[in-house]
Amino acid sequence: MIPFNDAHRAVHYPPDRRFRIWIRPSALAILILLVLVPLILAWLQVAIFGMPSIVQSTASIEGAMSGPHGFPVWIRWTHFFNMFFLFMLMRSGLSILMDHPRLYFNDNCTPGSEWLRFTPLRVPKDRVWTAKDDARYISPVVSTPGYRHTVGIARAWHFITVYGFVLTGMFFVCGLLTSDQWMRLVPTSTGVFVNAWNTFVHYANFHFPPEPNGFYGYNALQQLAYFATVFVMAPLSIMTGMAMSPALVNRWPRYAKLFGGRQCARSIHFLMLVGFACFVVVHVTLIAMTGLRRNMNHIVLGDDTMQWTGLVLGLIGIAVVVFSWVAAHYISWFFPRGLQHAQRAVTEPVRLITLDRLIPQQTYTREQISPHFWPNGKMPEREDWKQMEANGFKDFRLKVGGMIENPVELSLDDLRAMQAEETITMHHCIQGWSGIAEWRGLSLRKLIEHVKPKPGAHALAFYSFGSSLYGGTYYDTQNMQNAMMPQAMLAFDMNGAPLTGVYGAPLRLRVENQLGYKMVKWIERIEFIESVEMVGKGEGGSNEDDEYFDLIPNI
Repeated sequence: MIPFNDAHRAVHYPPDRRFRIWIRPSALAILILLVLVPLILAWLQVAIFGMPSIVQSTASIEGAMSGPHGFPVWIRWTHFFNMFFLFMLMRSGLSILMDHPRLYFNDNCTPGSEWLRFTPLRVPKDRVWTAKDDARYISPVVSTPGYRHTVGIARAWHFITVYGFVLTGMFFVCGLLTSDQWMRLVPTSTGVFVNAWNTFVHYANFHFPPEPNGFYGYNALQQLAYFATVFVMAPLSIMTGMAMSPALVNRWPRYAKLFGGRQCARSIHFLMLVGFACFVVVHVTLIAMTGLRRNMNHIVLGDDTMQWTGLVLGLIGIAVVVFSWVAAHYISWFFPRGLQHAQRAVTEPVRLITLDRLIPQQTYTREQISPHFWPNGKMPEREDWKQMEANGFKDFRLKVGGMIENPVELSLDDLRAMQAEETITMHHCIQGWSGIAEWRGLSLRKLIEHVKPKPGAHALAFYSFGSSLYGGTYYDTQNMQNAMMPQAMLAFDMNGAPLTGVYGAPLRLRVENQLGYKMVKWIERIEFIESVEMVGKGEGGSNEDDEYFDLIPNI
């Protein structure tokens, strides 16, 4: 079980739990226009021309000879599992969002440039304000696992259940395309758009249109809504999720640009969550208002009757979904290590043969460097580090040891003399923010070649002067393959100047195919080791040990 000592309570149960939604006035105006303009047009149409007529599809006429009739068992079960996985994704996604509760349409993430935020706090300008400070508390009633700084566990649920969501969707679409059920969702004429608008006009004027029997077909507005949910919103959610992968974006930057950039993709990803939530609310409301028992029999039992069985079984299914949220909460806090290992077993095999094979090669221009780069992590409190900072780290010596033939101690001058490299890359934080910066440092490949690892050395452990979230020395690891990647370096300069204390002086790691927490700041020493299991609690780093983060976070 996650221990609830004072250190953990201070992290997960902060005294300030205020929640506030702020939206940029221009974004709010656009949102209002998107809602009001269709409503005003619908009201004007009725006021001038009266209520429009609706042409019912021949396939949706009860007892029609053509078109799909009823819901086969594969649709009924995919409907249930889609609901199960979708709710888990939305709940875990909210926990992830609260670790950086700001949404942007730019990749710089400069405070004040967000279009939406879920915090009452403005970033103070009179002191260092880290991304960790900015995270907010969220109730476990609406999210999994909830609280504050539980992004590691939330990601575990998110990445496990997204596999279920994707596989369920693929099975559903394959079923549609190999049966006549596709006719329910896929429009076959442009007339559906006219009928959909006319149906909307009825709803907008609080007048229920003639409802077809859903056992045979949907009205035009329903058909377009279902089509958009299955063939637009779901794929867009998956694709924008992939656009937040550092491995993918730093290999193929044009992919993220398809959505306007990494942060724009994150905003679209959130808007898809809102879209799914709105769809569920409207969908359930209309099911209840147009004949609850009959509609539940359609989707639960696959028959067109008025018996109570479908409603009872449907309510049991909903109870199972709600119980899964309670179970997920219990597992999150009592079996977090098992959850972490389950997520690793499910996701790592695929990532190892896909994202982990991508070679970072993206570079940006100096004009693209972010005006603000969020600081993060706990500044070192050790006296030896403070003394070295005071004299410009002239006395610093990087200690490199472990399973190598040539142990060394290198000063910053020694490192600068070893053919430094420069690169301008985008930093991807696990919390969600990003930033572009120029880095200059020693290639890890050159350091590895210089110290000559022994045959059994398969990983590098980087130890920091700083401490981890709950105390103790911060450390993390890289396997040899990632350490040898292009753009992997020990950086000593940032944006043309020596690293400052806030950003990791004297040295910080850069490995551009992974998330930021793997890039250790304030590096004190490096050890070449046989396996990541040999250090700490054996999970690969401080965050992996104590916050249940991913070992290879390339998405």
